[in-house]
Amino acid sequence: MSSSLIDIRQLCVTYRFAGQLTEAVRGVSIQISQGETLAIVGESGSGKSTLANAILGLLPDNAEPHGQLRVDGIDLSGASEKQKRTLRGRTIGLVPQDPMVSLNPTLRIGQQIGEALILAHGCRYPGVDADVIELLEQVGLDKPLLRARQYPHELSGGMRQRVLIAIALAANPRLIIADEPTSALDVTVQRRILDHLQRLVAERGISLLIITHDLGVATDRADRILVMKHGELVEQGAPRQILDAPQHDYTRALLAAAPAFANRRKPRSPQHTAQAPILSLQGVGKTFELPRVKGESSTFTALQNLSFDVYPGQTLAIVGESGSGKSTALRIALGLEKPSQGRVQFEQRDVTDLSWREFRPLRQRIQLVQQNPFAALDPRFTIFDSIVEPLVSFGLLKGPALEQAAQELISRVHLPLGYLDRLPRELSGGQRQRVAIARALALKPDLLLLDEPVSALDVSVQAQILDLLLELQHELGIAYVLVSHDLAMVANVADQVLVLRNGQVVEQGSVTHVFDQPASDYTRELIAAIPGRHAAGVAA
Repeated sequence: MSSSLIDIRQLCVTYRFAGQLTEAVRGVSIQISQGETLAIVGESGSGKSTLANAILGLLPDNAEPHGQLRVDGIDLSGASEKQKRTLRGRTIGLVPQDPMVSLNPTLRIGQQIGEALILAHGCRYPGVDADVIELLEQVGLDKPLLRARQYPHELSGGMRQRVLIAIALAANPRLIIADEPTSALDVTVQRRILDHLQRLVAERGISLLIITHDLGVATDRADRILVMKHGELVEQGAPRQILDAPQHDYTRALLAAAPAFANRRKPRSPQHTAQAPILSLQGVGKTFELPRVKGESSTFTALQNLSFDVYPGQTLAIVGESGSGKSTALRIALGLEKPSQGRVQFEQRDVTDLSWREFRPLRQRIQLVQQNPFAALDPRFTIFDSIVEPLVSFGLLKGPALEQAAQELISRVHLPLGYLDRLPRELSGGQRQRVAIARALALKPDLLLLDEPVSALDVSVQAQILDLLLELQHELGIAYVLVSHDLAMVANVADQVLVLRNGQVVEQGSVTHVFDQPASDYTRELIAAIPGRHAAGVAA
């Protein structure tokens, strides 16, 4: 394999911090051939990004690499910074995870791609503007002249990701490293980005290294999969081999946790025949006023004629892409927005026109679990303070009773009592989400609104949180309204599904009906875009 583009043998990377040593990568050996697509799969902290940074020559000063790492025949252990800089861009291009962090918000898109082209050529050259437009066309952006003049905040997430791909392609690299390139994107946008990236790689004959925690993406896209855990390479093989005959317990655990490969939960028999719905939205619409711009509409319709019922102990999932109106529906249900049309009923009481003060007692019965647990928790509050905040706000408990309630709540979400004295930054993402759920349960609500509750988490942590939610629903009889763009996850946890597109309902029904007999082309497109669905060889 000496002719490999990337040749890594027994690589170890140790970080030195505050006098302590942490092994991030342990004895990893891999090779990447020209034209090959390789996927490295593992959870946060498995060493995936450290390995990518080692290949790019971008390890921080406190990192100590050992072993052999050759890129295009050059041994990086003895390479100068100038040699490493030459390899970056011309031999290896990087597509980072977060485009809003990676793109300069003060520069136009064309300027940022132009910078990459000028760096690749060593100087400014006459055809740079034409090459910027050509790259924007190659990555599939419409109206490339307009896009070149826009700023990052004026583009959607998928468009920004395509700009990062254009920057990575600017120097005609022989390998592209894509670090979680679609983790924050809707499933259909994710599929289009990966399809396009794969097509560009095939056309140019270059190699692709995908770093992901999603085994579905890896099995769909890679020629070979490497599974990492705690810095070690625990398994590697072709996608079919990994799916059909995983050798390591960790690989089997990842497969069991991945929604695309999980067995769909058996549908529960409808329990609401004799029950009244706990929440009803009837013909709800929402129109927002926009600043007046000549030639542009002064209003934006976020929802049109939305109707659904949620029954005690049941889960309704609202699915759709960004901008479909999902979060607006939750805000209306929670009384944070007033509908422009239609009525909202809670336990058959019309709550549409209640004032903030009149609605507040109902908030003991309806609670929200937000998408980003780190943003939802006050960084200055201990976990104890965060969990008991609703009880203090409503003046329900104090003193020893408050401490007892906090201990019961943190135990219910399977966290140690010792965590009550910690701050949010001292917890992992999954642990913070458990705290957010514990806080939502403090007032013993009958209805939980879940806004993308696991989208920012690793797949195995996702599975733990979803199992916890199902357990709590079984024990407490709570109703859930779950907002998500992840249809594979929805298929495993929901009873009823409502599909939204541009504020309108395109499909509604039981999980079995919607997934097995979708009536809408849009629903079929969403189901077809589920990562890993084709590799699994089963209907979603």
